[in-house]
Amino acid sequence: MAGHSHSANIAHRKGLVDAKRGKLFSKLCRAIYVAARNGGPDPTANLRLRYAIDKARSVSCPKDNIERSIKKATGELGAENFEEIVYEGYGPSGVAILCEVLTDNRNRTAGELRRLFDNAGGNLGATGCVSYSFAFKGLFVVDPKVATEDKLMEVALEAGADDVELVEEYYEVTCAPQQFEAVRKALEEANIPTESAETSYIPSTYVDLDVENGKKMLKLRDLLEENDDVQNVYANDNIPEEVLAG
Repeated sequence: MAGHSHSANIAHRKGLVDAKRGKLFSKLCRAIYVAARNGGPDPTANLRLRYAIDKARSVSCPKDNIERSIKKATGELGAENFEEIVYEGYGPSGVAILCEVLTDNRNRTAGELRRLFDNAGGNLGATGCVSYSFAFKGLFVVDPKVATEDKLMEVALEAGADDVELVEEYYEVTCAPQQFEAVRKALEEANIPTESAETSYIPSTYVDLDVENGKKMLKLRDLLEENDDVQNVYANDNIPEEVLAG
């Protein structure tokens, strides 16, 4: 697995979706709720809500769940109060980790995350301790079977993408967050499907892990993602392929 690959965990993550589908729906609906509460219930005028709904639909989240989350955000079904926080820390071998969180109890979440980091041989750090190692960008992952490099570059760069790179088995298209919608629309109109399309924290450097620390890091990732409050986990880990395959 290439050290700079940001999409190498895709197959592993997809394999976990079915086993954790109920928990995943809950997290996606929480993200929909916060997006609708902050930007309004109309996805045509609230791009963050549209992305959250699209992500939920991509894993077959029930329509009723989505609509109920939006109604909660507008006060029709009672109010909830979630706070958005990014926690930072270190994993095995000094891997830098960012956790995007939506929580209704900051103290509870911080305590739970600190315990998970400690148990994996890492530690929860202060704000800013690792975020400088990441850049927030739009990221599209495309299977080379659906488009040639020339075609993909023509469509993506014309729409404002920064780069198109073949990383292991996938093309990775990156862009500024402000260009995400333009690039997404251009790929869609060109009939170029994506394996994933999201805004993401992308590491500037990676930490190569041996098998032992790769297993520890993968376990920590899984434990963090199982936490109800954690929406996304980003890390600059390069986990050996045999660990992911196992």
